Amino acid sequence: MSRNYLFTSESVTEGHPDKICDQISDTILDALLTQDQYSRVAAEVVVNTGLVLITGEMSSKAQVNYIDLARKKIADIGYNDASNGFSAESCSVLVALDEQSADIAQGVNQAQEQRENLSDDELDQIGAGDQGIMFGFACNETPELMPLTISLAHRIARRLAVVRKSGELPYLGPDGKTQVTIAYENDRPVGIDTILVSTQHAPTIGNITDNKAIQATLREAVQEVVVDPVFHDLQLKPSDQTRFLLNPTGKFVIGGPQGDSGLTGRKIIIDTYGGYSRHGGGAFSGKDPTKVDRSASYAARYVAKNIVAAGLASKCEVQVSYAIGVAQPVSIFIETFGTSTVPEEKLLPLVKAHFDLRPAGIIQMFNLCSLPSQRNGRFYQDVAAYGHFGRTDLDLPWEKTDKAALLLDSISKTLAIA
Repeated sequence: MSRNYLFTSESVTEGHPDKICDQISDTILDALLTQDQYSRVAAEVVVNTGLVLITGEMSSKAQVNYIDLARKKIADIGYNDASNGFSAESCSVLVALDEQSADIAQGVNQAQEQRENLSDDELDQIGAGDQGIMFGFACNETPELMPLTISLAHRIARRLAVVRKSGELPYLGPDGKTQVTIAYENDRPVGIDTILVSTQHAPTIGNITDNKAIQATLREAVQEVVVDPVFHDLQLKPSDQTRFLLNPTGKFVIGGPQGDSGLTGRKIIIDTYGGYSRHGGGAFSGKDPTKVDRSASYAARYVAKNIVAAGLASKCEVQVSYAIGVAQPVSIFIETFGTSTVPEEKLLPLVKAHFDLRPAGIIQMFNLCSLPSQRNGRFYQDVAAYGHFGRTDLDLPWEKTDKAALLLDSISKTLAIA
């Protein structure tokens, strides 16, 4: 039976209030891990008109200036004009931090002593930093093995920032949202139904002051300079039937923290798969790698992506669950939605044999605690906007498909023996 439907995913730009918070949180994480890779970090940020509040729990030997880190990140995003209600130099930055609870740390304290090349017994003694469920997903709709809807939404959002910062469209503001609706037939994308772009803009564009004329100018420029280039390397492109909506309210001058408050961890669906896959509920930004909300989600994506890259399924979702202080996952579940090319029950033993999903094993596998220091103090803040997965613009260890050939060879031997 055919299954035809529309599916939509959204993204936001780096100047969206929630994304400002995510990026500041991860900038703090980068700074702390660069100086002390055993830092325990749970950084939360709130922004509103003229205000940044940094709170959470930190345990670290690093010495950093949280206020300077926040101001530099805000300036980098593009908030440098006090007249819009939020500026890197004029906003107030408040810091209210505590140390991590000793009760929470008790089950994972050995992670503070972790080193590279830990023995199997040592890896088994380092428990998860919290309980919870995490999901990873991959599908063959795009070269990066991501759902097409979220891939396109991110591409358009990133492009808005690129043309703003380059001066190609200097009248755009830092805040913005994108949304893409794809038509599916028999679970395969066949058309671009709707493209929605909401972008903050200056009250005037050149000599144009009439709002209708401004929106018309914006629509033409954004479609030509932002949207059209996104599809240059894709077979599926907008058609005459594709709806293009720009600033549907008719105006978007007041934006950023002046227009709405922001909070770390409030864009978890945008951070992952755009609603195309399930989500365990835990946010990523501001959390050090001992928090399985973050590290295990990266590992689950790595597993799912390698299964799809190996041709063992065209769509794969992996769920992992943990108990606080316990190293081994409580459960691992693999779903291929009927797309598996091998008996699905063979996949779980394959994953257990070739992927170490213990928290310390994940950290060691991806080098998660030392990546900021290895990359000039900047790593996690770059995944804090435009998604943590499918990033072709970044070198992310969990996006590698280096185990695909191994999985294919192993399953082939297993089936041959059977």
